[in-house]
Amino acid sequence: MMPLYRNDAVGEFPKSWYAATTDLPGPRAALEQDTSVDVAIVGAGFTGLNAAITLRELGLSVAVVDAHRAGWGASGRNGGQVGSDFNKSQLWIEKRLGRETAQSLWALAHEATDMVAGFCADHAPDAMFKNGIAHGDISADDLDDERRLIDHMDKHYPDHRTTVLDRDAFRDLVKTNLYQGGTLNMRAGHVHPLRYVIALAYRAEALGAQISETTPVTAIEHGAKVKLTTPQSVLTANHVILAGNGYIRGLARANDARVMPVNSFIGATEPLGDQAAVIRDDIAVCDSSNVVNYFRMTHDGRLLFGGRANYSLKFPADMGSALHKRMGEMFPQIAHVPFRHVWGGTLGISVNRLPVVRRIAPNVLSAGGYSGHGVALAGLAGRVMAEAVAGQASRFETLSSFPQWPMPLGPYGKSAMLPLAMAWFSLRDRIGI
Repeated sequence: MMPLYRNDAVGEFPKSWYAATTDLPGPRAALEQDTSVDVAIVGAGFTGLNAAITLRELGLSVAVVDAHRAGWGASGRNGGQVGSDFNKSQLWIEKRLGRETAQSLWALAHEATDMVAGFCADHAPDAMFKNGIAHGDISADDLDDERRLIDHMDKHYPDHRTTVLDRDAFRDLVKTNLYQGGTLNMRAGHVHPLRYVIALAYRAEALGAQISETTPVTAIEHGAKVKLTTPQSVLTANHVILAGNGYIRGLARANDARVMPVNSFIGATEPLGDQAAVIRDDIAVCDSSNVVNYFRMTHDGRLLFGGRANYSLKFPADMGSALHKRMGEMFPQIAHVPFRHVWGGTLGISVNRLPVVRRIAPNVLSAGGYSGHGVALAGLAGRVMAEAVAGQASRFETLSSFPQWPMPLGPYGKSAMLPLAMAWFSLRDRIGI
């Protein structure tokens, strides 16, 4: 069974802390009549909704379809960390693409962060965007790498707003002995992602986009006009944007081969009473673990703690115990505090952990594989795909310039290769490659 239906009831948001603290909209109708538009978008998350907003601002007619609800997927259930960079350093990117392209990508990454901050200021203040992400380094070698990177950034990217912290300074900020030091990036930030994505949907509709929920696309027929088959209708468009990330399979074989669905899990504690016992400031935190730990405080005083990726399509029966153990080992001072909410979700990763932005056909574009950086980068991908549809493809070409290659075992389709591919990725994370 594909990720869309493996772990969740159709059209129901997961029982997350996000859902419990959001005024959820009523369900939107499914697409029941054949429809023709300039652009059809598959997936109503950060990518698809930002694409819809941009396209409507450019004057094109837009229909967005989602197999569940707008914001139901990774966009509405992630850790809420809004990065200002990619999952590889600028040194790594420069080595492979040259400094000029690397600097263009750096500008796009900053625009991605600014998009979230600006939209929340204008349309979703209740999403509570705040600046600040700390990155903890597990080993002294990790910290040395960070120092070398920041020295380079000071020379060539002076707007990075990232400071290196030694062990004592980092421990004063994040109250754990796990890290040898780290960095504090005050350009990045964090947000309530479900409130943010729901506001994106309202904005897209206010601009005239049509959003249909519980409308899965079961087949795609390419041509001068692309036809998308749904259970009750056919959606015809001059252009199509595939925006389902880890949840979308079977519509583009080349995409399936390059974007791998993996699961991540999050727990939210009961209110701690003393935020400073864990994190001194209102920032988010992630680290250099192979399977990343990520955490932050919520506005009602809970610790939201995530990580523990698994490479099976099925969520484990007990999502919380191993996650809570990791939290307690990191923060013994709150090891006794239970989780009150635990949930999981599926994201898309690529071989090199960089976005997979592709032209599937002359009039079919796709993006995914954000690999944990999707809160910012997914919205940017939606914007540049919309620009490309409108004939302004330069920024799309820049974002699609990352070297990408298929998974070693290819797309899973109906074969038995998916478990083997998942085992391969699990091994990579365990040995740190």
